[in-house]
Amino acid sequence: MKHQAIYNLYPSVKRIEEDENGVLTILDINNKEVVIDENAVETERASLQTESDNAVQAKIDLKASAKAKLIAGEPLTEDEAD
Repeated sequence: MKHQAIYNLYPSVKRIEEDENGVLTILDINNKEVVIDENAVETERASLQTESDNAVQAKIDLKASAKAKLIAGEPLTEDEAD
């Protein structure tokens, strides 16, 4: 998710290289290194992680709701049916 956070924050970035020690080299279209704000990247990464976690939890909740309705003989919403 850190790579996606960098791409989101820095549209000029075209490639991210990571060495065996986890050190990133961030390059633009001309292969020039782009300087990034690590704090901004971490904030964006955390935001992306939260969005992902929420989407996973929403799917789990939707399935649980559908199962409960099926057991109770209640009609499902279109999302639950899907």
